[in-house]
Amino acid sequence: MELLSVVVPCYNEEEMIRIFYDALVKVLNTMDMNHEIIFVNDGSKDKTLEEMLSLYEEHKDTVKVIDFSRNFGKESAFLAGLRASKGDYVVVMDVDLQDPPEFIPKMFETMHKNGDDIVGSRRVTRKGEPAIRSFFARNFYKVINKMSEVQIVDGARDFRLMKRQVVDAILQLNEYERFSKGMFVWVGFKAEYLEYENIERAAGETKWSFWKLFRYALDGIIEYTNIPLRFPALLGGLLTCIMIVELIVLLVLSLLGKPVGITTLILSLILFLGGVIILAIGIVGEYLAKTYSEVKGRPHYIIKKYYE
Repeated sequence: MELLSVVVPCYNEEEMIRIFYDALVKVLNTMDMNHEIIFVNDGSKDKTLEEMLSLYEEHKDTVKVIDFSRNFGKESAFLAGLRASKGDYVVVMDVDLQDPPEFIPKMFETMHKNGDDIVGSRRVTRKGEPAIRSFFARNFYKVINKMSEVQIVDGARDFRLMKRQVVDAILQLNEYERFSKGMFVWVGFKAEYLEYENIERAAGETKWSFWKLFRYALDGIIEYTNIPLRFPALLGGLLTCIMIVELIVLLVLSLLGKPVGITTLILSLILFLGGVIILAIGIVGEYLAKTYSEVKGRPHYIIKKYYE
């Protein structure tokens, strides 16, 4: 029988582990295939690991647990789970049940019906989310899709089903700074997305603060477009043209004998150009920081113990 691997990254989710497992297995047992569930403990500080190991002791034939030495982030947890997976098909999903397990059979049905290599999911509403977070999330997709070489589906979740060939292609991407939503699209292959309305967490609280989401969005933009690097050059060219026109206007006014507040004008120009220069240095600095992370060549994560 074919094997399905389910990769589940977790951080401080002690309340959700058992609830999620029961809901997931209820669905998997209806499917005519073997399965393995790979929990990745991303340096949790509560009893998440204890809950995982309890399930592992009860179901050693299907449950695996990867325990990180500290918190390395969701992207690293995804990567560790994908590397450990052995399935002909792989599902990545969150433990909070905002990714509904009952969608997995629908994903398989869609994949076999249409010959897809990837079947993802996307939310068509953001009901239950803070208004400011929803506003920035919607506009993030608009911005990155206008600037990036890849087109990320608006509302796309990490929750998706992939064939082994797709997983192997993703694992060939070795960059340290990882942005899964972009990687899933960049590798290509035929993909389709199932739509559903937003589902609130079954228990616990989200670990994604507004600042973490902002940094994640910024990482995605930097990883998949060079336009911000070109922006200072374009702005510099525009300002040069404006300054040439302004000098001509000042010259004409001076020839006509009209007074010009030259000190105020010079100070304004200096402050404006100083702000532009700082902005340009900041943009270049972000790219240099990413380059520095890659050059260091550190591992994406360190596994304290692997239970299988």
